[in-house]
Amino acid sequence: MTGAPEAWLLADGERLHLHHGPIDLIVGAKGPPAAIARAYGRAQARFADLLAVLVEELAMLRKPVAPPRWRPRGPVAGRMMDAVWPHRRAYVTPMAAVAGAVADEMLQALASGHDLEHVWVNNGGDVAFDLAPGASLTLGMVGDLRRPAIDGIARLAHDLPARGVATSGWTGRSLSRGIADAVTVLARNAAAADAAATLIANAVDVDHPAVERRPARELDDDTDLGDLPVTVAVGELDDGALAAALDAGEEAAGAMRRAGLILAAAMTLKGRRRIVGDGPAALAA
Repeated sequence: MTGAPEAWLLADGERLHLHHGPIDLIVGAKGPPAAIARAYGRAQARFADLLAVLVEELAMLRKPVAPPRWRPRGPVAGRMMDAVWPHRRAYVTPMAAVAGAVADEMLQALASGHDLEHVWVNNGGDVAFDLAPGASLTLGMVGDLRRPAIDGIARLAHDLPARGVATSGWTGRSLSRGIADAVTVLARNAAAADAAATLIANAVDVDHPAVERRPARELDDDTDLGDLPVTVAVGELDDGALAAALDAGEEAAGAMRRAGLILAAAMTLKGRRRIVGDGPAALAA
């Protein structure tokens, strides 16, 4: 961890940028200017020691979860553990939920004494949001993280039981064991969405000679995945392989939805998309 927390308004004068070490947040709010100023002040105050407290437990946060359940001291670490614990039968560490958990923690500070139409925290594409009654948001989805163009939307409303959205895939900023170009998940909070997106992206997979993998440690010596193989290239796949990979992801997403862990998921692979979930939270192509 280097430097001190930084905060400044973006050129539009409406959004707040918070930065410290690996954490880079864009914060937005809609409402009376005085209320926004108060919310941004709360956000800056909460951000001051967020990273310092989190790194105190980093060694444990990089370990796979397993019984007996570990109880973190820090609030962000606690959110991470809560998000991954339901998935403990898979190989998963609390780091699978770190981006979403940071967004959730900052959202809580922003939305305290809610007098705004909506507030949101974007942590590298993992977004926590809160909406007043009658308010709504429309988020753009990117199906290929290497070519960031919006090719789908997520419609969010106050009465929707979701307050977080996250995206994962082998082409993103984190390592993935699967071959999904992108998996976007809606869940009750951003940490839950983050963990689920990571694991669904891992599940979108197939054994195929066009898929190249390397031990995670060779790509990042700080990774929590150790020597597990992660995807580094995906070549041409035949229709059968594409269908098999998406089938596996759909099965994983469906199980999470039936368990109440996610509201909806959209999986993209080589231009093909599968969507699990429907209703007011529809993820539309």
